[in-house]
Amino acid sequence: MPRYAALLEQFHIVRGHSCALVQNLSDADATAQSMDDASPAKWHLAHTSWFFETFLLRDHASDYRLFDPTYPYLFNSYYEAEGERHARPERGLLTRPSLQDVLQYRTHVDAAMTEAMDGFPEHLLDLVELGLHHEQQHQELLLTDILHLFSRNPLKPAYSALAPVRSVEPRPMQWVEGNVGIHRIGHEGADFCFDCEGPRHDALLHPHALANRPVTNGEWLAFIEDGGYRDARHWLSDGWAWVQNQAIEAPLYWNHASDLDWAEFGLAGNRTLDPLAPVKHISLYEADAYATWAGARLPTEAEWEVAANDGLTDSGEVWEWTGSAYRPYPGFKPAAGAVGEYNGKFMSGQFVLKGGSTATSPGHIRPSYRNFFYPHQRWQFTGLRLAKDL
Repeated sequence: MPRYAALLEQFHIVRGHSCALVQNLSDADATAQSMDDASPAKWHLAHTSWFFETFLLRDHASDYRLFDPTYPYLFNSYYEAEGERHARPERGLLTRPSLQDVLQYRTHVDAAMTEAMDGFPEHLLDLVELGLHHEQQHQELLLTDILHLFSRNPLKPAYSALAPVRSVEPRPMQWVEGNVGIHRIGHEGADFCFDCEGPRHDALLHPHALANRPVTNGEWLAFIEDGGYRDARHWLSDGWAWVQNQAIEAPLYWNHASDLDWAEFGLAGNRTLDPLAPVKHISLYEADAYATWAGARLPTEAEWEVAANDGLTDSGEVWEWTGSAYRPYPGFKPAAGAVGEYNGKFMSGQFVLKGGSTATSPGHIRPSYRNFFYPHQRWQFTGLRLAKDL
């Protein structure tokens, strides 16, 4: 099968999945914005279409006309090279266009891409592939943003009627000695990767061990009951200030179902807390404090990736915080043009997460993948695995 044909098939699968995610949302559900970090569901649908319209159809399909000349201003995210844009904190004010209008926009872009892709040279097919992986990232963000939005609704509506599967008893937490010395990390091979995953390079690992699984809700509950959120000794200075200023007492979606029992809000609504499931929706500050309380630390990005290449167990249910700053690898160079703004300019003040979550596209779960967020952010499916020095 020619590459364009395989990509076109994948294009329709990915684009169809995005629409399926909003199938049961009302126009109001898809329009509201619960915080500055989140975006409305219909904005995600429109922005991912804007990506294809702007970087492929507008620039490389000679007969293409913009669906609506106002949409580039509304749905550009952060590409300075593409000019002025609507302010991110005010995306929830876009009551127009409607969800139906945005779906029509997607249909228009999909039809134009279907017609144009047969004539795209290899470098444009590379850009199509980037656009598909970009959309898959937004599918995860759409789910986490809807979860945060619904959590702010006193009715605690469920996004999905499917009840979460109750976790099985996790294996006892054990330490697995890690590799030592110089090892190669970063993406290798011809398969797709984001630019921040390379270049492949040497990393020095000191004697260490990683836990054989992530920390569970039950284990986190012991941290709470021991006064972990009230003891400054466990916390980084910025983290302690955050806990105090925001009155943080538990992971983001934990709440009291009764005076005695904890519940956790999720995509399936408010459910009794599962003590066996990996803890999630925690910040880097919380992860670091728990590790300190437990007499351990967070793994480095290199430790985690080398272990994953050797078959790290029980990963992929939550994104796992590392103690490594999100910075460029040696020799990193952003791509030319506007798409060069995709990753490189965000390499400041954020930390790397590894592994993937239950909301992550399966094709994004690989050892070299570098997710990144600011240390206070926790609306993603973020958890932790402990590490220690030997």
